[in-house]
Amino acid sequence: MINQVYRLVSERQFEVSNVEEALTSDVVVVRPTHLSICAADQRYYTGSRGKEILAKKLPMALIHEGVGEVVYDAKKEFPIGTKVVMVPNTPMEKDPVIAENYLQTSKFRSSGFDGLMQDNVFIRRDRLVILPDGMDMKVAAFSELISVAVHALLRFDKRGNQNRGTFGVWGDGNLGFIMTLLLKNYYPDSKVYIFGKTPYKLDFFSFVDAAYNIDSIPEDLVIDQAFECAGGRGSQYAVSQIIDHIRPEGTISLLGVSEYPIEFNTRMVLEKGLTVYGSSRSGVYDFEKTVEFLANNQRAVEYLANLVGEVHDVRSIQDVIEAFESDLRSPWGKTVMAWNI
Repeated sequence: MINQVYRLVSERQFEVSNVEEALTSDVVVVRPTHLSICAADQRYYTGSRGKEILAKKLPMALIHEGVGEVVYDAKKEFPIGTKVVMVPNTPMEKDPVIAENYLQTSKFRSSGFDGLMQDNVFIRRDRLVILPDGMDMKVAAFSELISVAVHALLRFDKRGNQNRGTFGVWGDGNLGFIMTLLLKNYYPDSKVYIFGKTPYKLDFFSFVDAAYNIDSIPEDLVIDQAFECAGGRGSQYAVSQIIDHIRPEGTISLLGVSEYPIEFNTRMVLEKGLTVYGSSRSGVYDFEKTVEFLANNQRAVEYLANLVGEVHDVRSIQDVIEAFESDLRSPWGKTVMAWNI
């Protein structure tokens, strides 16, 4: 079967490729309906990943956050029209210790192979999670980002000590918003603080117990556990502040992606006996827990809807370019493409 794939071939330039796909029993065909643009996609689109990396990766279809409807399943396990979220991580092996998203042999859409910008996505059936009826598909479009925060929360639950009275989240962007919202829902009796640098963004965090500008944090403020969601060069300053304000033997969960190495005060990490660990991407189980969370927390879905910045009706490659360019100018939220190409 011939499938049209919309690939980035160079900075800000897409081309259509005709790809022969096999209809095997292990593959389900999904028609994308809503796709969400991620910062990682933008780094490819703008060419900021660097020439060497781009030379290895391109041409490649972008987007790893998306939902769609089943159009074909040889085994008929997924009825036609079933709404699903597509898991971008594709493991090639199983390990009794290492999670699928940390196996170096795993493939990841819009990084190691074609993402979701296709007429139809031919995807392994074990990479699909069914969405409940009535789900807001614009919110579901960035389920992958939510699942990353869910994954970090599940890892913390196993690693963190029992001091869980106060949580601090550094980073007032999309991931910080999702992380604080999850913490307030999973630990309703705990206090959750957001630390950021942009006043109007902090205003969106109406559900937290307190919001602090990173330039005016009270010196005597103490937190039990911390999540770094700043990313970029800001992650260095975030980790530094966390180390200053966290209680001894607390945990620091690193989620923000930085293109550059960062420095932090290892002396105080040792002195306080802190645990610092990273969390990246997610697996099927995290997606299942994410969908379960969305299905059972309508109020949380309403808060997450505030992250939907713009919705672009995409019917051509030019529409795709306009969506990406608009997303670059957007100071807040997620840009969603209604995929009608």
